[in-house]
Amino acid sequence: MPQQVRKGEELNEQSLKAFLQDHQLISDTKSDWEVSQFSTGFSNLTYLIKIEHKELVLRRPPKGAIKRGHDMGREFKVLTGLNRGFEKAPKAYAYTEDKDILGVPFYVMEKVEGIIIDLAEAKKRKISKTEFPIIANSWLDTLVELHGLDYEAIGLGDLGRPNGYVERQVRNWSKQYLKAATEAIPEAQKVMEWLHEHQPTQYDHSLIHNDYKYDNVVFEDDSWKKISAVLDWEMCTLGDPLMDLGAAIAYWTMATDHPIILKIFPYPTAMEGNPSRLEIVERYAQKSGRSIPNLVFYYAFGLFKNAVIVQQIYYRYHKGLTTNEKFANLNQAARLFIEVAWQAIQQKRIENLF
Repeated sequence: MPQQVRKGEELNEQSLKAFLQDHQLISDTKSDWEVSQFSTGFSNLTYLIKIEHKELVLRRPPKGAIKRGHDMGREFKVLTGLNRGFEKAPKAYAYTEDKDILGVPFYVMEKVEGIIIDLAEAKKRKISKTEFPIIANSWLDTLVELHGLDYEAIGLGDLGRPNGYVERQVRNWSKQYLKAATEAIPEAQKVMEWLHEHQPTQYDHSLIHNDYKYDNVVFEDDSWKKISAVLDWEMCTLGDPLMDLGAAIAYWTMATDHPIILKIFPYPTAMEGNPSRLEIVERYAQKSGRSIPNLVFYYAFGLFKNAVIVQQIYYRYHKGLTTNEKFANLNQAARLFIEVAWQAIQQKRIENLF
């Protein structure tokens, strides 16, 4: 649920209202508005704007962020393309690079009504063990649907370079980790070397989300049979769909996982009734028709990428570029993700690693 806007992350009312009027999203800059901020997520800042009986969502980069990974124009392009052929993408309304408005590029999109499942919401609704298989099935069907899209037909054929995608990902995320490192983690170098040596060289090409998890989808209602929207497209690109699956199962915590991982990332996937990571993989293979011969690679890379993402966020906190206290222990999360990746590599499996 959106909360009060954090100090230092306020929006400029006058200039933003003028922008909304220029794009015919409001009729009067003097209209009353109410602005709140979504507290979930660790990356781009997301706001809810209520004005003239409308609800609009604004996305902008965090303070001190580099453009890479926070490219609002690219994210807007993705949504615009998806609006042509994927009904589960929010409608994109307007984008600007004019820094005179908010100081950074940003875009505005529709607010999609429905249910987003995080641990608090799952407990509040008392989601039962018989409901989670339905939730997981709808969630997985949508991932398979995304991977089956004709990205050329919706104008996203130039979004990325699928040839050589895996090699670039291993190389670039390793470089990003080294740039953001704030302490020595012995397993990090071992994981990076193993990923380089064991990466697949042949794979399918598809549109991939790269951050696909429960709290990035909106369910239409509590029958859990339909997803209304998929959110947070900032890392969407063209590449190996199994990298997308690996990223998804890297977030798919289980009750048997390390207790600190469960504490720092308390996802509802660890609740009773959810399929295991291996069951998710097996069902994906069945639904998509794809074989997954390099499962440990995809899972280990997903964990390593998660480690880099949270380490980059911790780096900003460590340098004083953000004051959000929820980032204070993300260095521990980065270390654990790397340690779990190394355990998976050594034990050649994706479950029961501790």
